[in-house]
Amino acid sequence: MGARSLTGRHELLDTARAELTARPGVLFHGPPGIGKSTLVAALMASLTTDAPSAVTVLHCSPAEEDARLPFVGLVDLFAPVPESCLEPLAPEPRAALRAALLHGPEPADGRGRLAVRLAVLEVLRALAATGPVVLVVDGLQWLDAPTAEVLAFAVRRLGGLDIRVVAAERVADGEQPDRLRCCPPGTTELPVHALTDDEVAHLVRTGVGTDLPPGVLRSVQDTAAGNPLYALELGRAAALRGPAPLPSGPTPPVPRRLRTLVLDQVRTLPAPARRTLLVTSAAARPDLALLHAAGLPDPATDLADAERLGITTTDARGTIRFRHPLLRAAVYADAPEPGRRQAHALLAHALTEPVEQARHLAHARPHQDEDTARTLMSAAEYARRDGALGAARELALLAARRTPGDRPADRADRLLAAAEYACDAGQLEEAGEAAETVLAESRSARRRVRARLILLRNAGQALEGAQALIEEGLRDAHGDPEAEAWLHHWAAVRGLLCGELAEAGGHARHAARQAAVAGDTETRIGALATLARVRSLAGEAVAADATLEEALALAGGVDGGPQSWRLVRMRAILALDSDRVPEAHEQVTELLPTVEEFAGVEEVMATLVSLTRIQVRAGQCPEALRTAARCAQTMARTAPALYASALAAVAGGTAEDARRLAEQAVRASEADGDRLFLLRSLAVLGQAELLTGDPQGAASAVEALQRVRELGAAMCAADPPLLHWYGDLAEALVLLGETEQGGAVVREARARVSGDTPGSVLAALERAEGLREAGIGRAREGAARLCAALDRLRPLPLPLEVVRTLIALGAVERRARRRSAARTALTEALETATRIGAAPLAARAREELARLDAGDRGGEAGGGTPELTPTEARIAELVGGGATNREVAAELFISVKTVEGTLSRVYRKIGVRSRTALAHAMAVAVIASGAAVDSVDDGQAGSLDAAVTISQPSRSQARRALDTRR
Repeated sequence: MGARSLTGRHELLDTARAELTARPGVLFHGPPGIGKSTLVAALMASLTTDAPSAVTVLHCSPAEEDARLPFVGLVDLFAPVPESCLEPLAPEPRAALRAALLHGPEPADGRGRLAVRLAVLEVLRALAATGPVVLVVDGLQWLDAPTAEVLAFAVRRLGGLDIRVVAAERVADGEQPDRLRCCPPGTTELPVHALTDDEVAHLVRTGVGTDLPPGVLRSVQDTAAGNPLYALELGRAAALRGPAPLPSGPTPPVPRRLRTLVLDQVRTLPAPARRTLLVTSAAARPDLALLHAAGLPDPATDLADAERLGITTTDARGTIRFRHPLLRAAVYADAPEPGRRQAHALLAHALTEPVEQARHLAHARPHQDEDTARTLMSAAEYARRDGALGAARELALLAARRTPGDRPADRADRLLAAAEYACDAGQLEEAGEAAETVLAESRSARRRVRARLILLRNAGQALEGAQALIEEGLRDAHGDPEAEAWLHHWAAVRGLLCGELAEAGGHARHAARQAAVAGDTETRIGALATLARVRSLAGEAVAADATLEEALALAGGVDGGPQSWRLVRMRAILALDSDRVPEAHEQVTELLPTVEEFAGVEEVMATLVSLTRIQVRAGQCPEALRTAARCAQTMARTAPALYASALAAVAGGTAEDARRLAEQAVRASEADGDRLFLLRSLAVLGQAELLTGDPQGAASAVEALQRVRELGAAMCAADPPLLHWYGDLAEALVLLGETEQGGAVVREARARVSGDTPGSVLAALERAEGLREAGIGRAREGAARLCAALDRLRPLPLPLEVVRTLIALGAVERRARRRSAARTALTEALETATRIGAAPLAARAREELARLDAGDRGGEAGGGTPELTPTEARIAELVGGGATNREVAAELFISVKTVEGTLSRVYRKIGVRSRTALAHAMAVAVIASGAAVDSVDDGQAGSLDAAVTISQPSRSQARRALDTRR
C-alpha cells in the first residue's frame, strides 16, 4: 500500500481507526473510483500489523457479475475457515452451511435458508471466542442477495462479541448507502469525499512520476472532479501522449480503459439519444434551446433515458448537466471523428456569440484554412477585450494551427498574440512555448525581437540571467528604433531589479529617446516610468516626480487608460513614501477595480502588493492580511506575493508567520536575482525578528538588516524606506547591546537626510537614538528623544509607527522605574494596537505591561536603581553562571567587545566591581526575593529587590555559586 494511494485520505483513515475501536463497524461509501477500496485495504493493513496473529479476517470483494451467484460472497468469506469449525454445529445447520459453501448436497426439507443463517452465526461466535474477528466486505452493492440476507441476520445478533465489520459500498454522489443492514447496529458511516485540486496534483505527480504541463493538469483536475481513479487514469494518458500545446477539442482525451468503465450504460442508448448526448458534450453551456437551434428535433425525449440512467440532468430552465465531468469527456472522446465534426458544425451554426461560435467552427474544420484562421483571430481579440484571457490564448493557438503553410508570417504573428494572451493570463509555460516556436522558426528579426520580449516578460522578477537574451535581441533590433527602444527598456528594468541603478537609468533614457524617434508613445511612457523609479530609489525625489509627471502627460493624465495604470500606482507609492498615506490609498483603491477587470496578472499583482504596503502603513492590519491573501491567490509562491504576505503578517498576523514568510520571500528573491524585493523581504525579516524583543531575535534582525544596508550601499540607493530600515538596524543593534555600532548607523543615515526627508524617517531615527541613549544609561535623555519622535508621528496617519514608539518609550520608562509614565505609554500602545488589529505589537505591549505589573507586585525596593535590559540580564545570567566573555559572545552571537561594554554597565547599575561580586549579588537577590521571583515568567525581565533581572534556569546556578563561595 503506497503512500501516494492514500493522498488526501490520512485524516479519514485515522477517523476510521478510532471509530473501529469504539463502534462495531465502519462503512465507507461514495461513487466509483473515489478510493473506498484503498481505505478498506489500508485500514485492514493497520489492524493486522498491530496484531497479526490474533485477528481473524474474513474477506470478500464481490464484482458486478457475482451479484447473480447465490452465496458466492459467503464462499469467499468462509474460505479461510477450516472444516473443523463446522464440526460442532448441529447436523441440520452444518449440512445447510456445507451446501451453501458447495461442500455437500443441499438439504431437501426447504428449511435451508434459516439453517444457513444459524450456522453462520454459530461459527462467528466460535471464532470470536478465540480472538477478535473482522468481517470485510469491499463492495456491498455487488454482494449476492442470499449472502446479504445471512449477514443482515447475523450482525444483529453479535452484540457483546469482539466482531467488527469493515465494509465499502458504491453510491452516487450525495446518496446514502442502501445496504447498511449488512452492518451491525451502531456502524459508523464515513462518506469518502472528493480530493482537493492540490491533492489531485500531488496524486498525479507521484502516480505518473512526472509533472504535467499546467494547462494539462488543470484539465485533469476539472475532468476528474476530485476522483483519484479518474485523475490517475487521465494523468497517465496525458503523460503517455506527451506535450500538446494546442487544444484538440473541448474536453481532454479519455483513455479507452476509462471510457469502458464509465460508458457501459451510455452505449446501451438508442442512436438518436447518443447523437444528442454527443452534441451536448461538445457544447460549453448546453440547454434544450441550443439543441433545438442546432437542429435536433426532440432533445428532451432523446435525453430522457440518459436522465433515467443517471448520466445527465435537465433543470426547469432547460439547462443540461452531466452527472460527472468525466462522463461529458468520455462521451465526446468515444464518438467517431466525423460525428464530432458534425456536432461542432451544428453548434457553430446555432450560436451567435463570437467566441464560442469560432471555437466550434475550428473543431468543425480541423484543417488549414485562412478564412477560419481569420475568424478565430477576430474572436480571440474579442475575448481579450472581454477579459477572457485563457479563451483568447486558445483561439489564437487554434488560429495558428489553421493558418495555411504558405503564410508563415501570419502563423508567427498569431503565435505571438497567443503568447501575449497567455502572459496576461499568467500561463507562463504556454506563453514560453509559443514564443520559443517563433524564435526557432521565424526569419523576421522584428518577430524574433517580439518573441524575446515575451520571454523577458515571462521571466517575471528573475531577470538577472536575462542579459544574453537582451543582447541577442539588440543585435536583431539594430537599425529599428522602436525595437531598440523595447530592448533598452527591458535592460533598464533588469538593471533596476538587479540593483544596477546607474546602468538602469542610462538604458531608460536611451529607450525613451529611441521610442520618441519611432513615435512609440507606449514604450516611451514605460521607459520614463522606470527612470522615475530609478531616480526615486537614488533619493532624487524632485527629479522622480518631474519624470513621472512627464510620463503622465504623455499618457493623457490619470485617466489615460492602460498606459497610465503603472504611473498612477507609482505616484501612489511616492506619496506613501512621503507620508501622504490617504492620498496613496485613494489612488490605488480607485485603480484596483479597473486593473482587475482589464489588466494581466502582472499588473493585478503589482497593484495588490502596493495596496498591501499602503494598508500596513495606514494601520489597516486585517485589510492588509486579506489583500496579501489575494496576492498569494494571484501568483502563489512568487517573491512579491511572499513579501506582501510577510509584511501583512508583521502588521496583523504573528511574528512566527511573518518570519517564515519573510524567509521564503528572501529565498525566492535570491533565486530570481531580484535585489529590489530582496531588500524589501530582508527588511520585513528584520522587523519580524525585532518583534520578539529578545537578544536572539535582535541578532537575527541585525543579520538581515545589515544585508539591507550593504545592498542599499551597493545600489547607491537612498530612498525613504531604506533610511527607515537604517533606523530598524540601529534599534536592533542597541537591543543587542551594540550601542556604538547603533550610533554609527544612525549617523550614517543622518548624513543622507535632506529637506525632503519625510517625518516618519526622522521619527524612526529619533526612536533608535532614544533607545541608544537609554541603552548607555541615559534613560531621561532617551525618553525625551522618544517623546520627540512621538510628537513628530502623531500628526501623521501612521498608527503602527506610533505604537512602536509608544512601546519603546514604555520600556525605557519602566526600566528607569518611572512606572506611571511607562503605564500611560504602554496602555495607549495596547489600546491603539488592539483597535487597528496589530496583533504582534499588541502582544509586545501586553508583555511590557506584564513586566510592569510584576515589578509592582515585587515592590519598589532597590532605591530606584534602573532595571537591566533583556540583553544585560542575559549577559549577567551567563557570567553569573561562570561563562567567560568569549563564551557569552558565542552564545548570543555578539562581539567580545560588546560583552565587555555591557558588563561594565551591569556593574554600574548593580553597584559591583567584579564578576565574583556580580554572581554573589545575583544569588542574594534570588534567595531574598523568594516567592516574588516565581511570578516572573521564564526568560522574561522581572524586577528583583536588588534590581537584578535573571531568568528561571539561572536561579539554581546562582544558589550553587553562593554556596561555593560560602
